[in-house]
Amino acid sequence: MMNAKTLSLGLTLVAGLSAFSSLELNAEPANAGDWTQWGGHNSRNFISSEKGMPVSFDPGKKKAGSEDIDMATTKNCLWVAKLGSQAYGTCTVSNGKIYVGTNNESPRSPKHIGDRGIVMCFDEKTGAFKWQLAAPKLGAGKVSDWEFLGMCSTPTIVGDKGYLVTNRCEIMCIDTKGLEDGNQGFQDESKYMAAPDKDGKVTPVETDSTDADILWVYDMRKELGVFPHNIASNYPLVVDGKVYVATSNGVDWSHTNLPAPTAPSFVCVDAETGKYEAELPEELKVSENIMHCNWSSPCAITVGGKTQIVFAAGDGWVYGLGTAAEKVKVDDEISELPVKWKYNACPKEYRFDEKGEKRKYAEYDGPSELIATPVFHDGLLYVSIGQDPEHGEGVGMMSCIDPSGSGDLTDKPVWTFRGIERTISSPAVKDGLVYVSDYTGRLFCLDAKTGKENWKFDTKGHIWSNPLLVDGKIYLGNEEGELFILAEGKELKEIGSVEFPSPVMGTPVAANGVLYISTHTHLYAFKEGAAAK
Repeated sequence: MMNAKTLSLGLTLVAGLSAFSSLELNAEPANAGDWTQWGGHNSRNFISSEKGMPVSFDPGKKKAGSEDIDMATTKNCLWVAKLGSQAYGTCTVSNGKIYVGTNNESPRSPKHIGDRGIVMCFDEKTGAFKWQLAAPKLGAGKVSDWEFLGMCSTPTIVGDKGYLVTNRCEIMCIDTKGLEDGNQGFQDESKYMAAPDKDGKVTPVETDSTDADILWVYDMRKELGVFPHNIASNYPLVVDGKVYVATSNGVDWSHTNLPAPTAPSFVCVDAETGKYEAELPEELKVSENIMHCNWSSPCAITVGGKTQIVFAAGDGWVYGLGTAAEKVKVDDEISELPVKWKYNACPKEYRFDEKGEKRKYAEYDGPSELIATPVFHDGLLYVSIGQDPEHGEGVGMMSCIDPSGSGDLTDKPVWTFRGIERTISSPAVKDGLVYVSDYTGRLFCLDAKTGKENWKFDTKGHIWSNPLLVDGKIYLGNEEGELFILAEGKELKEIGSVEFPSPVMGTPVAANGVLYISTHTHLYAFKEGAAAK
């Protein structure tokens, strides 16, 4: 294990930084209509209380010879903002701003040219560009920072701070105001955002109000010895002033070798300083048993009046952990989060064949890790297994477990459902029903207490995003650029569909009366009765 301290370069925070108030300790919206994190809430359940969401809208057409949308051709659309060429991050909305992760194939500034991981910040009302974080590539190629994937996660917003995992395998805290109010905390943005030339020389860029203001950086490669596979991606969970993140530790290019089998797969740092707090117990040997990578974002649940952190891991197991307040000190540098319970979400018959021999990982009937985030609702936890979409379709399973138990819960699920194939999509649970999609392209409606299938709907396109439940409707996009709108409930009812000019990888978001849809190339803001501008 490497020394677990914060990145030494420029991490001293200025003395004037305010302490977290009780309201700012968690990533729950200060404004009722905001959507401050992936999933909207710490439970990560994609449901919204917004009303009046549109069912008839049109993304419009591009202007001739341009990537810009002709607003006169749109319907019920407030504005459209141009992103890069690949955007996987689901947007977050807070205090009049909207954030989304993308790449740099449509550069916003001549000083940031070339492949970068980008977080863009726009004005919530107008879609006007405000500032961006531009993170150069690691230079490791596809093995750790795949070309043109950009920034796959979007900041979790707490007050005036945003927390994200960069393509460089860093946990980062940024000022939501950007540099317009001066440079706080970390002072080397001009150097950080500068990519080396062909000789490896780094020439700092001139920063201005259109650039991000970095407050602190925690480099998981340097401090924990993590080896990210393909891309580092996670949506940070912020609870009681601590940030919880899966590290993206994984295999190398061979898909069989583990370069960092003892590096943590899960870590907690302090939200205000970035200082290391704790990690997953090494005795669990999660990193030794990684199938591919650790990408599943954590959620928070309440069991017996106490908060637990749920981590769905790359070994196919789900772990219920105590918070940093309960951490156990191992030595002067390492502390561990206590394990309350664990559950094997990948059944034995997926791991081994009839002869007891290990099944090959990427084959259709092989084992799967967890990429989808577990969702907690009404005392139960819902979790599904899957693989990187690059590996194709395959057998899957959804489990419903009761996390009020302790120890190994593997043989004690409330129910399991095997009609689903592999998925990277998190479920949404409401009114006794759970809605979950698989990569194959189907959306299932199951009874939340029994797992009985009520209906399934085939979108006929691969699904990366999650279903959003809002205003009695289900919004779900697919890789074909189709957005489907169905009615919530036990009876299947398709309300409509909308075709977009590029894939819908991110999950739709409803915030402050507006429906946001992010495609690979554009971010759209739809509102019933909106007039084209």
